[in-house]
Amino acid sequence: MKLTTLTEGLPIKTRKGLSEKEIFNICFDSRKAGPGMLFVAQKGTQSDGHTYISTVIAKGAVAIVCESMPEVLPEGVTFLQVEDSNEALGIISCNWFGNPSSKLRLVGVTGTNGKTTIATLLYETFRKLGHKAGLLSTVCNYIDDELIHATHTTPDAMVINELLARMVDAGCDYAFMEVSSHSVDQRRIAGLHFSGGIFTNITRDHLDYHLTFENYLKAKKRFFDELPAEAFALTNADDKNGKVMLQNCKAKQYDYSVQRMADFKARVLECHFEGMQLDINHKEVMVQFIGQFNVSNLLAIYGAACLLGKDPETILLIISTLKPVSGRLEYLRSPSGFLTIVDYAHTPDALKNVLVTINELVGGSGKVITVVGAGGNRDKGKRPLMAKEALTGSDKVILTSDNPRFEEPQDILKDMYAGVEAGDRSKVLTIADRKEAIRTACMLATPGDVILVAGKGHEDYQEIKGVKYPFDDKKVIADIYSTL
Repeated sequence: MKLTTLTEGLPIKTRKGLSEKEIFNICFDSRKAGPGMLFVAQKGTQSDGHTYISTVIAKGAVAIVCESMPEVLPEGVTFLQVEDSNEALGIISCNWFGNPSSKLRLVGVTGTNGKTTIATLLYETFRKLGHKAGLLSTVCNYIDDELIHATHTTPDAMVINELLARMVDAGCDYAFMEVSSHSVDQRRIAGLHFSGGIFTNITRDHLDYHLTFENYLKAKKRFFDELPAEAFALTNADDKNGKVMLQNCKAKQYDYSVQRMADFKARVLECHFEGMQLDINHKEVMVQFIGQFNVSNLLAIYGAACLLGKDPETILLIISTLKPVSGRLEYLRSPSGFLTIVDYAHTPDALKNVLVTINELVGGSGKVITVVGAGGNRDKGKRPLMAKEALTGSDKVILTSDNPRFEEPQDILKDMYAGVEAGDRSKVLTIADRKEAIRTACMLATPGDVILVAGKGHEDYQEIKGVKYPFDDKKVIADIYSTL
């Protein structure tokens, strides 16, 4: 591809060298550089790509995109200075793959909780409507019915565009994508054309990266600031920050709510562990989900499908057939009559929501036992808050290991225990071994009780000292059940 075509739409501050060059590939990792390549020098959290410019030129790179020009500019190499290399990589990636997001209807879902459920169920809804569709999510990616395992909530810009291009080649009409705050801040979604954006909610998360809640909020908001005028912006009116998302948004604006008047409104008519009877925009529907937060999720799905032009009654019919996403309020009933629920809840707010739902359904007729941990090398400030929320909604709490990563599990548990008031200490056990913590919860449970195993949900591994060891909460529970 010609360099001029590859950099179309890219704001260039300074250009040195020939523009009409043929580029044979692009890269942002110096280890993958080779002859005829364009290299994008990014300033990352771990290293600065600018320090590798001479290395990639030695390997045959013929064009460099950078934020600061090197002192020596070798002959035969074109240098393009830009304000933001991350954004440049996004735009260049879109051009390299033929701007695939403009060839299908791409909807992004952002917020602290609910992204995976909404994106995944929209994908399933549109396939049930007879469309070929794609999915980019935390749990997995799909190109129509082809499964591609996910490694990040939002992949890098090149991978995003490659997957979108494969969706276009496979004949997909729609694509649904989780949009993380990291991906907005790091400009991984730069250059993408969104047909719609959905906001779920925002609570404390990822402060290890964003440092302040305000920065986290701004990252989410930027996604809506950049939506085109022809797109739709669908926000949760029950979250006060829903309106904040729309302050500079040019897209057509709509909202959904379970608490107030909105374009898409729902109320719960009946609820039990097997599902809920809902009224959505004055139509009744039975769904296989529980919890107020899932009512919001289903409303977002209903609203987005309506805004994409689908028949409301057909959408409700399909919603009644949908099942929860892996690791989201999944339950396993024990032979002895208690229930164990596995959920991905890994923020204080998500944990609170799940426990409120469980307590409403238990109704005081059984105990609620919560097994919960917190991830290592992440926001330490939320650790005591997780313990507090667990204690507020549980009769017994077992603090345990989650993904300790490069931290010592006992140090994480000590941080969590700081959130335990003196009067609550009798309700708390600390068991670092996650399997033993789950086994202990099962031994404590009696018929009618509910155990919540929170934090990992769909994950089938435990990350310790840089190694991912096999660990699936659901499999561990099933194995323990077989020994009871």
